[in-house]
Amino acid sequence: MDLKVVAFTGGVGGAKLADGLAQVLPPESLSVVVNTSDDFMHFGLKISPDLDTVLYTLAGISNPDTGWGRIDETWQFMETIKQLGGPTWFNLGDRDLAIHAERTRRLESGESLSAITADMCAALGVRVKVLPMTDYPVHTIVETRDGELEFQRYFVEFKAEPVVQRFRFVGSDNAEPAPGVTEAIKDADLVIFCPSNPWVSLDPILSIAGIQQALQEKAILGVSPIIGGKAIKGPAAYMFEQAGIQPSAAAVAEHYQRQLRYFVIDRLDEDLQESIEAMGIEVLVTNTLMLNRHDRQRLAREIVDFVHNSTLKEGAP
Repeated sequence: MDLKVVAFTGGVGGAKLADGLAQVLPPESLSVVVNTSDDFMHFGLKISPDLDTVLYTLAGISNPDTGWGRIDETWQFMETIKQLGGPTWFNLGDRDLAIHAERTRRLESGESLSAITADMCAALGVRVKVLPMTDYPVHTIVETRDGELEFQRYFVEFKAEPVVQRFRFVGSDNAEPAPGVTEAIKDADLVIFCPSNPWVSLDPILSIAGIQQALQEKAILGVSPIIGGKAIKGPAAYMFEQAGIQPSAAAVAEHYQRQLRYFVIDRLDEDLQESIEAMGIEVLVTNTLMLNRHDRQRLAREIVDFVHNSTLKEGAP
């Protein structure tokens, strides 16, 4: 049985699992909903970091060393900016610039982000449906002890060092899901919360009322982005600590407890299985570290098989 799946994702870890799912599911059975609250303007261009990471990963052109940006990138633009004394805190590769410039041109002509994303997927050979969470402007604001920062400045320029007090998703109250998002969720057999940062990658998606409404009564599976108390990439574990929560796979499960039916944890966290199952969540314990495309495919297949077998058991007399 091929499940119809909607994957919610933010950056690198989520993009890897989305690629694994794209390897094991027919293109028409997978939709990927991507966080856009990290989007910002830089050098007059609309930058969509998470969308681009997902797009490049699914197209097979992402930088394998960083997980973000394009493979075989050149950096003459940034070298010249540095020579001129301009801001260099956020790197933009020369090929990457073309994506931002074309996106900005089309947005300024009145086209929607979702329509532009669909065309870029087609141009780069991405066959699964990639959907921004919304076409409305939503921005993650990080409230720190030192004042408010836009997310990219907090994360990239200040290296996630300021002490976080809370996050706000400005604009989410009025935002509607992008075309196709609620339809994909309602048609799905399974919604997957990819191993992305709960606070700033997935929570922004979930902050949109129309998406939350569509999720009612859906089977939801989460994959922990924290292994052995540490985040594979990004500041997720650090954010849990600043919230006064011991970072762990169990803490991630608890973060989504009211929504999850299934949760996937790494073998290093097998001792947490019982406590997570006590939350009323079915747990799959496996190797969740995705070092290559084979790992992505294996994990995606294990997830699909786990949910399929669980569904069969539920239907058994």
